[in-house]
Amino acid sequence: MNKIIYTKTDEAPGLATYSLLPIFKYFTKSSNIEIQLKDISLSSRIISLFNNSLKDNQKKNDDLKLLGDLTKYKDTNIIKLPNISASIPQLKDAIKELQEKGYDIPNYDESEKSKLKYSKVLGSAVNPVLREGNSDRRAPKSVKKFAKKNPHIMKDWNKLSKTDIYSMSNGDFYDNEKSKIFDNDDILKIVFTNNNNNKIVLKDNIKIDKHEIVDGTYMNINSLKSYYKKAIKIAKDDNILLSLHLKATMMKTSDPIIFGHCIKIYFEDLIKKYNEIFIKLKINFNNGLIDLYSKLNEMKPKIKDQILNDIEKIYSSKSEISMVDSVKNITNLHIPSDVIIDASIPAMIKNGGKMYDKNGELKDTLALIPDRTYANVFKEVIRDCKENGKFDVSTIGTVQNIGLMAKKAEEYGSHDKTFEIQEDGIIEILDEKNSIIFKFIVKKNDIFRMCQTKDESIQNWVNLVVNRVKKSNIPAIFWLDNNRPHDKNIIKQVKKYLSNYDTNNLDISILSLRESTKKTLNRMRKGLDTISVTGNVLRDYNTDLFPIIELGTSAKMLSIVPLLKGGYIFETGAGGSAPKHVKQLIEENHLRWDSLGEFMAIQVSLEQISNEYNDKKALILAKTLDKAILKLLDNKKIPSSQVNKLDNRGSHFYLSLYWSEELSIQNDNLKLKNEFSSLYKKLHLNEIQIIEELNQIKNNKIDLKGYYLLEEKIINNIMRPSKTFNTII
Repeated sequence: MNKIIYTKTDEAPGLATYSLLPIFKYFTKSSNIEIQLKDISLSSRIISLFNNSLKDNQKKNDDLKLLGDLTKYKDTNIIKLPNISASIPQLKDAIKELQEKGYDIPNYDESEKSKLKYSKVLGSAVNPVLREGNSDRRAPKSVKKFAKKNPHIMKDWNKLSKTDIYSMSNGDFYDNEKSKIFDNDDILKIVFTNNNNNKIVLKDNIKIDKHEIVDGTYMNINSLKSYYKKAIKIAKDDNILLSLHLKATMMKTSDPIIFGHCIKIYFEDLIKKYNEIFIKLKINFNNGLIDLYSKLNEMKPKIKDQILNDIEKIYSSKSEISMVDSVKNITNLHIPSDVIIDASIPAMIKNGGKMYDKNGELKDTLALIPDRTYANVFKEVIRDCKENGKFDVSTIGTVQNIGLMAKKAEEYGSHDKTFEIQEDGIIEILDEKNSIIFKFIVKKNDIFRMCQTKDESIQNWVNLVVNRVKKSNIPAIFWLDNNRPHDKNIIKQVKKYLSNYDTNNLDISILSLRESTKKTLNRMRKGLDTISVTGNVLRDYNTDLFPIIELGTSAKMLSIVPLLKGGYIFETGAGGSAPKHVKQLIEENHLRWDSLGEFMAIQVSLEQISNEYNDKKALILAKTLDKAILKLLDNKKIPSSQVNKLDNRGSHFYLSLYWSEELSIQNDNLKLKNEFSSLYKKLHLNEIQIIEELNQIKNNKIDLKGYYLLEEKIINNIMRPSKTFNTII
C-alpha cells in the first residue's frame, strides 16, 4: 500500500483538515493509497515534551521527530500544512490552555532550563526538522489563469506617497558580517570573553563539513536605539504612520529582542518613570506591549489609570503607530507575532503603500526593517510602485522561486547559535585547533548570531535551478549581494557548480538584490515570467511578496520540497491570516480558509506516487483532481469572506462533486469510473440539500472549547455539519 502522510496543524488549516481529510481518504482508499495523519500542532509538540509527567490518555507521540526521520528515505511523501511558529505570548497562551484542561505542564519562564526545554517548540521549530531539501515554489497555471480572469483588488499609488522603507545605516547584521568557506571538515565553538578575561563557551561541538560556508555577525544595540529614535522623529515630522516589520516567529531569538527595543525607545519616558513597578511585575517588552497591558490589573487602580493616561500622552506627542486592529486599539507594537514582515509589507503594497491608523483609515507609512540585509527588495518594489503605479493583476507575469533551505541553510536568529550578549567583551569563533576564525568586539545587549550553509545544499540548489530553466524555458536570477561577505561566498560556489552544466542556451544570471528586484518587476509588468533564486530568508519573503501581488494570497502557491535523499514534502501555503479566520468562525460559524493549497498538494502527491511506483490509479486520481480544481476555480466555488456565501466546508463539497464527476467520465479505469459515477450521482442529486445544511449553521456564534487543543467530537460536528454529505462520504 502506498502512503501519504498528512499533517495535523493549527488554527484555520487545522480546522479545515477535519472537513477535508475524510474526503481525501474516501477518494484514495479504493486505489490502495493510505493517508496517515500525524500531529505537529503546537499543543501536540508541547505535550510530547512532558510525556513522562502526564497520564497515559494525555500523552502524545513526538510526530515531528518521526517525520524528521522519514525525510531521510526516498519514498517519503508528506503533505505539510501551515503550523503556528510560536512566539512567547502564543506559547504561554497554549501552556495556560493545556493546564486548564488538566495537563501537568510547567509554565515557561526566563530560566535557562525552561528556555532550553521549550526551545523545541518556539519559533520556526518545525521547518528546520522537516526541510531536508530545497524549496521549489510557483503558482500553478490554473491558479494564475484564474487570478488574471478574476483579479483581486490593488489600491492606487500616489506618486507623491511618503511611504518608505527605513533601515539602519550602520551597526546592523549586514554591517558586521564575516564569512568563510571551509577547505576541510572541522569542529567549531563560540567563545565569549569578558573584559576581566573570563571565558564562557556559548556553543561547542559545531560540526563543519568540507566546503561549508560559515557566517558570524552581530547587531550593535546602541546603533539600533539611535536608529529607532531617528525613525520616530522622521515619521512624526512627515505626519505618517510608524510600523515595525520583523519575523519574531521564525527569528525566535533575535527578532523579539529587536522588537522589544523599539517599544523601549518609543516609551522611554514611561519606562523611566515606572521602572521599579515594571521590574517588580517582570514586564518583558520583548513579548510586546501586551505584556504590560496584561499586568496592569496587578497594579493599584490609581497607578494603573496614571500609566494608561501617560501612554495616551506619549501616543499624542510622538509618531502615530500603525494598527493591527483599529477597533480593539491593537497597535503594531502589541504582539511580536501579529506583524510578520513577509505578509505585512506585501499587504501594505496592495493597499497603495498605506497601513491603518487608529481611526481605521489608510495612511502613508514609514515601514521599519532594522537590518538592511534584505530591505532593498521591498524598497525597490515601493520605488517601482510610486513610479509606475499599482500592478495590473490581469496582465502581470509570474515570479517563481527556488530557495536554498536544505539542512537548515541560513537559519538566522532562530536557533542555538544566536545570543544576546550579557556584558562587554569579545566573541570568537574557534576551530578544532583553537585558532581564531572570526573575532567580534561586542557590547552588552548586542545580538550575536552564527549560521551554517552546507555545500550539499548549495549543489542541490544549483541543480534544481538548471533543471527548472531547462524544463520551463523561464529565465532564472540568483538574488545575491556581492558586497555582503556571505553572498560573496555563495556566488563563488554557485559559479563553481554552474560550470558543471552546459548553460550556454540557458538564461541564468547573478544580480544584486536591488537589480534582481528591478529586473524582475520590469519583466513582471511586461507579462513575462521569472524564477527568483534566493537564500532561505529571502525565499520566505519572495514567496509571499510576489504571490500576494499576483494572486492576492500566498496560500495558492504550489510548494514542493524535493528532499536530498529522494522523497518529497508538499507544503500548502501560508497561515499568516489563519488567526483572523478562526475569529470569524467563532463569531459567525463561517470559515473562509481557502484549501486550494491542500488540493494542489494532494494532486502533486498523487502524481509523485504514480511516477515513483508506476501506479496508474494514482495518475488517474491526480489528472482528474487537476481538472476538478480548474472547474472549481472557473465556477468560483472558493470560500468567500462573507458569511452568507460559500465557505471552506462548501468548497470541500464542490471539490468532491467535481472530482467524482471527472472520475466518472474518464475511461482509463472502468472500476474507478463505476465507483465514482455512483458517488457523483448521489452528490449531484443532493447538492441543494447539502448546501442548505451547510448554510443553516451560518451567523451562529460557536464555542471551540479551546484554541490550541481541540476536542475531536466538537470540531467534527462544527466542520462536518451536513448529515447528508457525511452519510454519502
